[in-house]
Amino acid sequence: MQLTFFGAAGEVTGSQHLLETAERRILFDCGLFQGHRAEARTKNERFHCEPKKLDAVILSHAHIDHCGNLPGLFKAGFRGPVFCTPATADIAEIMLLDSAHIASEDAKYLRGRLRKGHPPIEPLYEERDVHELCKRFETIPYGEWHELAKDVRLRFHEAGHILGSAITELEILDGGEMKRVIFTGDLGRRSLPLLGDPVLIDNGCDVLITESTYGNKVHLPAENLKTELLRILKEAIAIQGRVVIPAFSLGRTQVLVYFLNELFNEGLLPQIPMFVDSPLSRKLTQVHRTHQRTLDPEAQKQLGSDNDLFGFRGLTYVASPQESRALNDRKGPFLVIAASGMCESGRVVHHLRHAVGNERNTIVMLGYQAEYTLGRRLVERQPRVRIFDREIELRAKVEVLNGLSAHADAEDFKWWFGHLAKHGGIGKGFIVHGESTSAQAVAELLHDQCNEDPIIPQFKQSFTV
Repeated sequence: MQLTFFGAAGEVTGSQHLLETAERRILFDCGLFQGHRAEARTKNERFHCEPKKLDAVILSHAHIDHCGNLPGLFKAGFRGPVFCTPATADIAEIMLLDSAHIASEDAKYLRGRLRKGHPPIEPLYEERDVHELCKRFETIPYGEWHELAKDVRLRFHEAGHILGSAITELEILDGGEMKRVIFTGDLGRRSLPLLGDPVLIDNGCDVLITESTYGNKVHLPAENLKTELLRILKEAIAIQGRVVIPAFSLGRTQVLVYFLNELFNEGLLPQIPMFVDSPLSRKLTQVHRTHQRTLDPEAQKQLGSDNDLFGFRGLTYVASPQESRALNDRKGPFLVIAASGMCESGRVVHHLRHAVGNERNTIVMLGYQAEYTLGRRLVERQPRVRIFDREIELRAKVEVLNGLSAHADAEDFKWWFGHLAKHGGIGKGFIVHGESTSAQAVAELLHDQCNEDPIIPQFKQSFTV
């Protein structure tokens, strides 16, 4: 069996890992690389996994750095099934249609900057590619073995990262021997709101492929975020400033609104206008409502007395571009949650442009920000930031709240690896989806749990197992 790492290898985005035996070629995830526009496009345009020869894709979840280049894979000739959970299929279709729109806008932007004689630039993929790709989704509920063929079967388990996210347990015949591969996807945290904890696997594995985004961190309890949000809103009212929260439309926005809804139900939420300004967030919140009976026990308890966990008096989901623009001229304190989470596109960029130069305003940054993004520059509190080709002095207060991260931290990894090692053991461990410091930290955590030294693969590296 051979493993080759074509993305999220030595970096965080672009998850794409190829498993090959004499009989099968299976790709784990097919995500978009994110970061500097030109570099990301170059990486995303070319596939190294020979799409036409793939038997299947196993999709861990619907974040764009894990699913975002699936339509490109289809466009390049892939015609196999894409296995995922039912919620992931629903979410991925929405995310990919949005991604196709962004790809079209990016192509227009780049065309306007071309030198004379440069070859034309086309979108990475279009809506028709998304629709065709989505026909290839085959959904598998958690906990059920599914035979893909006589020589391979898989089972999904709750990963606790976002709605529908899955840990993959794969058994595949290789040279007459059945081998077990476990792919964490993005492993979630324990005790996160809305989601169940990551499921512990009671059978060991020959190969473990694990993410490592926050392997060198210990998160604050997520519940602390409610207290911090309350403090920030009260301060904004006192100084008559606005609060801008760049948040991923998927997962992060729903948890924020869930916390605000809890504060409202508890009678603690101050009277300040609140807006979710993202058409994508509106659609994805509706998917969460559709699948709300799969949420964690605490959410089920709340549903007994509150039939909408994602709405309350004073919260407005902004629809039109005109309503969005009107917020920039609004007087007095208010809160706006808008995509995207790393501040590279979407309506939040316009809100930041109107907010960063005023010391009364507060920018609340949540979770990991990739290198070269506006989000990273804000977290670093650089004195001046470039927004829409204009340098603006950063005078607004920047609050960094990491308690809402949906990625496992060092303690979660230790807990999850330890259980797997005690129940069957871990053969080889491969550490992906992390910057060098976090990947190395996970390697140290995994060292005593594996039969062999863990490996941090780099782009296009191959390994025989």
